[in-house]
Amino acid sequence: MPTVLVTGAARGIGKAIVEHLASAGWDVIAGVRSQEDATAITKVDPQRVSAVILDITNAEHIAKLADALPKRLDALVNNAGVAIGGPVETVSVDDWRNVLEVNVIGQFAVTRAVLPSLRDSGGRVLFISSVNGRIATPMLGPYSASKFALEAGCDALRAELKTWGIPVVLIEPAQTDTDMWRKADDMVLQVEAGMSAEHRELYAGHIAGMKKFMPTARKMASPTTKVVAVVEEALTARRPKARYVVGLLPKVQAAVVPNLPTALRDRVMTMLVGLPRRPRG
Repeated sequence: MPTVLVTGAARGIGKAIVEHLASAGWDVIAGVRSQEDATAITKVDPQRVSAVILDITNAEHIAKLADALPKRLDALVNNAGVAIGGPVETVSVDDWRNVLEVNVIGQFAVTRAVLPSLRDSGGRVLFISSVNGRIATPMLGPYSASKFALEAGCDALRAELKTWGIPVVLIEPAQTDTDMWRKADDMVLQVEAGMSAEHRELYAGHIAGMKKFMPTARKMASPTTKVVAVVEEALTARRPKARYVVGLLPKVQAAVVPNLPTALRDRVMTMLVGLPRRPRG
């Protein structure tokens, strides 16, 4: 049976991918960050699921990865990621480094480590990106920036690996019904609490808009089953697409919003997130 490595497999989309692929007959190696998570994820299907301790920002883990995997690897699903939000002015340099380290550098570090195996098997590489890799969302600037960077790197990688027939595929969901979105209200409160008193006053209207936006965004979240179904299609299609947008509304957004005139696009995104539209006097 085919073998796949899934990163960020302890929860959310990653765990759902592991569960589904194991049930579909794949041998799944789940990349997790702790032994506790490893024990939990292998209980999903002890016959089909094994685990590897893999913090994708840990150079030692990356260096040991090739030896920790079975000789044959048919696919890689780069799923691990973090979301960091807030007004760009208020996001610390450390937070910027963290989101780029996890969402961009770590993804390509893992890919680089396993490409020799994928070249031998004629395998493929999937990246769980986001519609935010095409549409920059106010108050999610760091997250959007990381996904834009991920998509640019994937576009280059896809062209480079065509020589060996290794497909590189981007999966682009919007909001998905995972712990991250269920706890989005807490994330906004954490953003607010981490701001200086001056920034809290300056961005009071932005934070208020974000608090109103989150419940609406949560209601629009797609079930993980939709993402998982697209992942399976991308893994099994004879000729997978370069990009799969998950869900009808995200498909419309991805097709329309990036092509709007800049001023109109800014107005649409400002209204969507509920930000103040006029300069404060």
